[in-house]
Amino acid sequence: MTPEQLAAAIRAALAELVAAGELNVEVPETLRVERPRQQGHGDWSTNIAMQLAKPAGMPPRDLAAKLAAALSPVTGVAAVDVAGPGFLNITVDAASAGELARTIVEEGAAYGQGTQGWGVKVNLEFVSANPTGPIHLGGTRWAAVGDALARVLEATGADVTREYYFNDHGAQIDRFARSLLAAALGEPAPEDGYGGGYIAETAAEIVASEPGITELPREEAQERFRAIGVEMAFADIKSTLHDFGVDFDVYFHENDLHASGAVERAIARLRELGAVYDKDGALWLRTSEHGDDKDRVVIKSDGQPAYISGDLAYYLDKRERGFDECIIMLGADHHGYVARMMAMCALFGDEPGRNLQILIGQMVNLVKDGQPVRMSKRMGTVVVLDDLVDAVGRDAARYALTRSSSDSNIDIDLDLLIKRSNDNPVYYVQYAHARTANVARLAAEDGVDRSEGFDPALLTDPTEAALLAILGDFPRVISQAAAMREPHRVARYLEDLAAHFHKWYDTCRVRPLNAEEPVTDLHRTRLWLNDATRVVLANGLGLLGVSAPERM
Repeated sequence: MTPEQLAAAIRAALAELVAAGELNVEVPETLRVERPRQQGHGDWSTNIAMQLAKPAGMPPRDLAAKLAAALSPVTGVAAVDVAGPGFLNITVDAASAGELARTIVEEGAAYGQGTQGWGVKVNLEFVSANPTGPIHLGGTRWAAVGDALARVLEATGADVTREYYFNDHGAQIDRFARSLLAAALGEPAPEDGYGGGYIAETAAEIVASEPGITELPREEAQERFRAIGVEMAFADIKSTLHDFGVDFDVYFHENDLHASGAVERAIARLRELGAVYDKDGALWLRTSEHGDDKDRVVIKSDGQPAYISGDLAYYLDKRERGFDECIIMLGADHHGYVARMMAMCALFGDEPGRNLQILIGQMVNLVKDGQPVRMSKRMGTVVVLDDLVDAVGRDAARYALTRSSSDSNIDIDLDLLIKRSNDNPVYYVQYAHARTANVARLAAEDGVDRSEGFDPALLTDPTEAALLAILGDFPRVISQAAAMREPHRVARYLEDLAAHFHKWYDTCRVRPLNAEEPVTDLHRTRLWLNDATRVVLANGLGLLGVSAPERM
């Protein structure tokens, strides 16, 4: 019995009580069934009685008792206990619990997927590093987390578009162009320019591809360095991200907003809504009316658009493209940016937190030999994506960056991530998957064949009950990770699952002990459980963009 099947049984029991006149409540379309926090409190638990007690007009424990009585006769339910203020702790019989193994194997890659995101069109914007050099470690974290979040949302049925906002307009591009030109001419880097070996490398490549560029008038040369340098930097970013397993559906150019008249259209829309006003020769946005600490200038008194003008145009463009939810992932230095963006969303008549969602990511620190790692081969002062992948590999890098909540600072121990030991979390989980594959190979050699017998009632060992329970929790973990925009929940779940599997492996045999021992239905049924674990580990690792090796 899966959690979904149990939830359906609880809804049916509630409906029966309502029909019999014993309850007067509206039966919820969905309800939560989850694993109890403490062992010995059944296989599954729900707080539905406490949720419905007030509208039902009765104490939670009384309602829970009625529901327990209605659930007890359900096939597959072994016991229902009322605990605490009104929790229902439900124990399912071994046969019902064991059926989950077959369900998982038969569903395969689809197991764990849900429907909560059906019909929702999501625009997920992440990384969006300026095309002025390699992706630094903060952008690398967003690459891993953003892609994992996109996969998790897609697993709930959402239609997700991965979008990269290409900042090819503004002061940072000017500084980049001046830095390239200075390097080509052998001059010191501008005071506000970019440093690092990659600037000299890029400048040399441009000179080699376009001889005579340094002999052009300075302004003309700078424009050529800008155009070619930005194209080269962005090509490098795309290639690096692709090698990291991250590809985007849309690359949106900031410059297009200004060239296409999108800014003017957004301002016209806001004027219609009464969201802007003129003052001191400038155009202001009424953001203070929706939680911002002050109103923001959209068009400056000299007629030039302020930075927020591009945000207005870009958000409206996304909504006009039909996206229901626009999720933006930003670095910690943008924390003060959230209030004005949410105010902007409200001024367009949308719902902040739904139509526009902003996730803030914190810093990543690398540690090696117990000391911070601060130097990069190319950048000179910061660590970039390639440095991390070169040090630990793609799988370890992605896993390490996604296994912690993105709103917390993390320290990544490079020495730990290259160890082939249980202390290394990515190795621990991948090894569990490889072990399931090895069990299946060796079982086949011994003649253990799943197709010849399956008796879930035989899965009576406590480690089997625990393993089945956590396997059944996978759909809820995905649903929660999607709802809370926290893909790290999948990684932590996988580590828990791996621990349960290793414990089961140490306790229960899938293969006969020796050649004289016959193959039984117990062996075959345990092979189903082994293979179900393999499916869930592979599915979970896939959500993180991490491989599931067959051998290690």
